[in-house]
Amino acid sequence: MKIDSVDFFYLAMPEITTAADGSQDALVVRVTAGGHTGWGECEAAPLPSIAAFVAPMSHGACRPVSDSVLGQTLDGPDDIWRMAVAVAYNSMDLLQAAHTWSGIEMAMWDLLGKARGVPAWKLLGYERSYPKVPYASVLFGETADVTLARAKAIRDDGFRAAKFGWAPFGSSLEGDIAQLDAVREGLGPDGLLLIDAGQIFGEDVDAAALRLDAMERNRVTFFEEPFHGSAYLAYGGLGQRAKTVRTAGGESAHNRHMAEHLIDFGKVGYIQIDCGRIGGLGPAKQVADYAVKRGVTYINHTFTSNLALSASLQPFAGLRDHAICEYPTTLRQLAVDLTTSHLVRDANGEIGAPDAPGLGIEINPAALELYKVDVEIIVNGKSIFRSKAI
Repeated sequence: MKIDSVDFFYLAMPEITTAADGSQDALVVRVTAGGHTGWGECEAAPLPSIAAFVAPMSHGACRPVSDSVLGQTLDGPDDIWRMAVAVAYNSMDLLQAAHTWSGIEMAMWDLLGKARGVPAWKLLGYERSYPKVPYASVLFGETADVTLARAKAIRDDGFRAAKFGWAPFGSSLEGDIAQLDAVREGLGPDGLLLIDAGQIFGEDVDAAALRLDAMERNRVTFFEEPFHGSAYLAYGGLGQRAKTVRTAGGESAHNRHMAEHLIDFGKVGYIQIDCGRIGGLGPAKQVADYAVKRGVTYINHTFTSNLALSASLQPFAGLRDHAICEYPTTLRQLAVDLTTSHLVRDANGEIGAPDAPGLGIEINPAALELYKVDVEIIVNGKSIFRSKAI
């Protein structure tokens, strides 16, 4: 098969806010080859990601991603790896390239799985897929009382685990302690509790460490992204001070080396990878394999659609002992409507990567039309990109 086309669809809610909610817009990718179609999603700002695919060459190491993709052969996983190497080399100085390629690569696994009639996780080398315990992934409330109510609602909905994150966490020590106490009270004594600080402490290990006592008292399992994603020494320093809480991070990695550095130098206990950022399913699977060797738990990162959720499950679907997964529960309507199929909890409260071919998720064409943002990129009077009809 030859790659015939790569199309980008920029979708957005009518109003975009400053909330740390990645489901407010989306960049969906459609790849066609040999009469088959695959879908992917970039977890990045849509406009620069589109530009990285079509922008005129700046120099030999700053070529558009399209140069390494269009017209290429796609007959098996080795072809995806070959194109990944080409993108990394030809677009090494185009920093958005990794995010753009992530959605394309995701769509290629979807397409190849559909062409062969097998799930993407089998193409990645797994014999079977194991169920995961989803943790409800939500933002902290504006006050501890709001957070308490959210935690109670999560428990009442049957979730065994929950993660609370971002603002107002980090605003004050007193406020953070109140938030932690509220979450534990709301979840009850047995709920698995995870905290995401959203990089609020930069590189300040002392400030982050002040929260450890309250976290350990409230039996927090992991403390995610207290620091900048590449502040490896800060992660390592905090890990040395913690007793029962483990550090987590990795969603900011846009290649497998960054994730491996976080494991080796940051000493995280949990490595959390977003397939829409790291370069797709392939490098995410490499990180999962590396985590197993280093005794680190692999988990997915996703806060967008069920297309991205399914993609994020594929790289560790076959790991029985890596058993928790992120599961966004407060998606904007765009992310809900984007797919006609959704990953729902079974009778045991678990989810898993679909057994259907590819990513096992169907796109809703009506949603692409409803939320579509028309884009045209003009350079020197010539249109180099224009949104296509669905």
